[in-house]
Amino acid sequence: MYRFLLTRQWVILTLLGLVLIPIMIKLGFWQFHRHQHKVAQNAQIAHNLAATPVPVTELAAVGRDLPHGDMWRRVTATGTYDTAHEVVVRQRTAADEQTIGYYVLTPLVLPNGDAVVVNRGWIAPGNDLTKFPDVPAAPKGTVTLTGRMMVDETTAVSGIKDTKGLPPRQVMLINSKQQAKRVGRPMLGGYIEQTAPETKHNSPELVPEPDHDSIGPHMAYAVQWWLFAAAVPVGWVVLVRRERRDRAAAAAKEAEESGEAAAAPEKADDAEQAAAGEPVARTAATPE
Repeated sequence: MYRFLLTRQWVILTLLGLVLIPIMIKLGFWQFHRHQHKVAQNAQIAHNLAATPVPVTELAAVGRDLPHGDMWRRVTATGTYDTAHEVVVRQRTAADEQTIGYYVLTPLVLPNGDAVVVNRGWIAPGNDLTKFPDVPAAPKGTVTLTGRMMVDETTAVSGIKDTKGLPPRQVMLINSKQQAKRVGRPMLGGYIEQTAPETKHNSPELVPEPDHDSIGPHMAYAVQWWLFAAAVPVGWVVLVRRERRDRAAAAAKEAEESGEAAAAPEKADDAEQAAAGEPVARTAATPE
């Protein structure tokens, strides 16, 4: 009845289903873990943004990577800007998340001689990407700013390729170690994303607060993958039953056609006898 399951076509289809089920389940858990990571990250961002600002030296130190748990913590820093070593970061989006331009990075020299990289915000790219753009001047003298602590960017984490051979004073990554080599001064690990004071005429445009409300579609994708995994065996059973029904109907039709073909010669003989005036032999039941 189900011997058709041993045919090449059905063996391949069954094996394919057995392979797809664990793959889909694994993809569902992958999306579920991404959902959990997003929820945890949102909670961390909200908690750190709500914390009272602390001096930057309480969180960051020279030669030490910023702990990920301190990312987005609000800090204060006082010092003087080293505009001679100012650089811009290529391929960064404005607050509208569409317009491409530069981030302005300026070292802030602290009273003890160490420095910290400050992302002063976004500017438009200008007409000539091969030249250093017109950057709004940083405040002179001693300044105090507030911002969010961020971990150093790397290609492995950010996915941004650290392209070489860029025009002078242009970089691809915001990385305190790279800037320490350029400046020749000890740098605190990580960097500050300035939030205050406001810049004149909103230039540079301060980087907006990260979104920590949306959780993305990862949970929906996880459920979809698990539903796909459940649909495979259900679909397999439906196809098997349909194949069995179709084969049974085909066999019945073939049997019916075979019976009609066998009865055709007998009917032809009866017709010939009737045409010749000969009695037609009939088999009748004998009355009791």
